[in-house]
Amino acid sequence: MTKRYTIKPDTAPRFLVPYREALNEQQYAVVSAGNGPKLVVAGAGSGKTRTVTYRVARLIEAGVAPSRILLCTFTNRAAREMLSRVESLVRADVRRVWGGTFHSVANRILRRHAESIGYSAKFTILDAEDATDLLDACIDGAAVDTRAKRFPKAAVVRDIVSLSTNTGASVADLVARNYPYFYALTSQIERVAYLYAERKIQRNAMDYDDLLSNWRRLMLEHDVIADGIRDQFQHVLVDEYQDTNALQSDIVDLVGARHRNVMVVGDDAQSIYGWRGAHVENMLSFRRRYPDVEEFRLEANYRSRPEILLLANASIDNNRHQLPKQLRAVRPASGIEPGLVPLRDATQQASFVASRVLEQRDEGLRLSDIAVLYRSHWHALELQLELSRRNIPYTIRSGLRFFEQAHVKDVMAYLRLVVNPRDELAWKRVLRLIPRVGARTASLIWEHLAAADNPLALVRSTDLTGVPKGEGWQAFTGLIGALVAPGVADSPSKQIETILQRGYAEYLRGSYENADAREDDLRQLARFAVPFESTETFLSELSLANSERFNQPKGTLGEDVLEGSDEDERLVLSSIHQAKGLEWRSVFVIWAADGKFPSARSLRETESEEEERRLFYVAVTRACDELTVCYPLTVSERGGETIIQRPSRFVSEVSPALFQVWEVDDALPDPSGGHEIGPGIEADDDDGGGLLN
Repeated sequence: MTKRYTIKPDTAPRFLVPYREALNEQQYAVVSAGNGPKLVVAGAGSGKTRTVTYRVARLIEAGVAPSRILLCTFTNRAAREMLSRVESLVRADVRRVWGGTFHSVANRILRRHAESIGYSAKFTILDAEDATDLLDACIDGAAVDTRAKRFPKAAVVRDIVSLSTNTGASVADLVARNYPYFYALTSQIERVAYLYAERKIQRNAMDYDDLLSNWRRLMLEHDVIADGIRDQFQHVLVDEYQDTNALQSDIVDLVGARHRNVMVVGDDAQSIYGWRGAHVENMLSFRRRYPDVEEFRLEANYRSRPEILLLANASIDNNRHQLPKQLRAVRPASGIEPGLVPLRDATQQASFVASRVLEQRDEGLRLSDIAVLYRSHWHALELQLELSRRNIPYTIRSGLRFFEQAHVKDVMAYLRLVVNPRDELAWKRVLRLIPRVGARTASLIWEHLAAADNPLALVRSTDLTGVPKGEGWQAFTGLIGALVAPGVADSPSKQIETILQRGYAEYLRGSYENADAREDDLRQLARFAVPFESTETFLSELSLANSERFNQPKGTLGEDVLEGSDEDERLVLSSIHQAKGLEWRSVFVIWAADGKFPSARSLRETESEEEERRLFYVAVTRACDELTVCYPLTVSERGGETIIQRPSRFVSEVSPALFQVWEVDDALPDPSGGHEIGPGIEADDDDGGGLLN
């Protein structure tokens, strides 16, 4: 008798990568999890990127075809780096993995299916400048009388339309909520938005937002195409899920609907982009949309000392709407609590930070190992001037340096021409702010002013020829008169406030999406100018600070550094929003005062205050070894009034034991030649810098 036997194939996957040895317990649980929806709450510094990378590698080793994996990240660079690491781990070609930003993946899909939604496969993608130019044409095409009432510039309309697309809110609702000063123009803005949508189709063009909205449209309106996409992507992984908007969240749910192998990874405590459409509720509501979700926590922090994480945990615990977690430090304690430094005013705050930075450099830190973080761009105003005076090279990670910004340069141009009526550049700059005045008209007007004995008198007279007729010119001449009026002429602070009150604040609203932030910059500039006895002194102080920094009389330029300095040896100044994802050995958080951080505007509603607290959490968790939180006790207001400030609620709502409070004294002349570390701060050899425990 013969017995037949068939050898069964070895179906158990053989893994080349030693996952258990390469990952901690929480990371391994995520990487080795089976099918089904997964929510991974990844705390700051917990190895989130490493975890996602190893998850992709394990899926491929387990037999999932690379082409059936969709990996959505917030930069194409992040996707490339992850997939490059995957390739080195599994020793296989992973180019067929669909990895990249939502927009780049949408572009690939739409190139295949564009004809289904009225486009050809060779559609053009409009960048921000292209979109703005097309909207300019649409404003003309809508027959909007931009002279009768200040109509928002095309860039502002673009932001309104973009936010509408990404959040699902109507243009009318957005105008009412975010741009109430344009409420009377709602129907005209809607007309422009309608024309914009029409003309994009006529020109076979999509802007960045269309890439996402049209991807979702494919999934909702074309069942055969949608079924093919759902079937293809067996696994969907999303990095930085807390930063997705409503549109992106919809796409994830639609694409993953068949296999339901959706893994979203992020940290709700680091959701800080609500102002541009990110919706933290996507993460908070994930378990409601996927009742069978398996949840994971990554809480082992490899970045910061325990003392820093104790503060971070205590602060974020005050948020009611969150996915709770507790960061645990892998690194040993340093024995040094975060410093809390009350300073007399913003000037002393700047002097302290500059002095302490130099001290840390003497202790062995490179300037590039140190960062100063702030809530708003104007918070760095005094510090930039102090660093320039001390020849400390720095780089700005939050955009342009304060005095480079267009709105600041506009206002400074008004002050310059009042002090020096022969300042051609200042005149041409402010003239171009007047409706119906372009470069050519500004040059013609300047020729008349340059030939006059008294340009300020001529511009306010009826003798000046070649000027545009209308309210714009009348408002301009009225403003010039107000700037030279008694009681205002010698006060740069009052002049800045006057410029804002007499039309420039309205100009900001019509020209910039972030008009409120720019107006805050200028109001702070007015406060900064209070102590100066004259506009000439104020302008001279700023010009000298800039020229001292470069040893030559020119303004501050975006990419300049101190001559002779190592290009990498620069102190980092950054808004907290721009600092997300980065880290430094030492971090200073400045202006941690209530009404400044959190901002006064955010305190009007709970949701905004909680986002501000998340912003503080992000700032704290950027620090590896040392954290210093500073705030000025007083600020000067126009008229000489001094306002007493309280520390930020993010400081006062946690236990005082989490901080080491520093007391700062101004340096005194020491005839014996005692140890001095820099202007403004006295150092005591016994207690490490005149800073008392």
